[in-house]
Amino acid sequence: MTAHAERLRRNLLVGGGTGVLLLLLFLYPTSTNRVDHPAAPAAAPGVVSSSTGDLTVNGTSEGTRYGPVQVRITVRSSKLVAVEALVYPSSGGRDREISSYALPQLKQEALAAQSFHIDTVSGATFTSDGYRRSLQSALDAAHFRTSG
Repeated sequence: MTAHAERLRRNLLVGGGTGVLLLLLFLYPTSTNRVDHPAAPAAAPGVVSSSTGDLTVNGTSEGTRYGPVQVRITVRSSKLVAVEALVYPSSGGRDREISSYALPQLKQEALAAQSFHIDTVSGATFTSDGYRRSLQSALDAAHFRTSG
């Protein structure tokens, strides 16, 4: 075998092996490329309670690429006074890390805006979108007039 043929054979083996390893790497399921999620227990959407003038409403559970998101709101005297994330992506360490910094920011924005018109948290686009949709459904169920 000539030196040229030997180099060509070696390059094909190395390139093919690298291709197979890359294919296996991309097919390996992780929390960042997984689409299927076990169903998280979601609270029934709609009015939860109406006592002492407060109206508490669960939003719909909204599916995202990394898992469902659902919020509960409390309205008092036509003002949004509380937003709580009931269900959120938490199946892996990275999911929990993202949720731990994104959810407080989303809550703060919703309370300040008195609306579902809130900014997306950088690095938590899917969670932000699910949060916003669930928040909108809760506000709609509460017949809340948003300011945004």
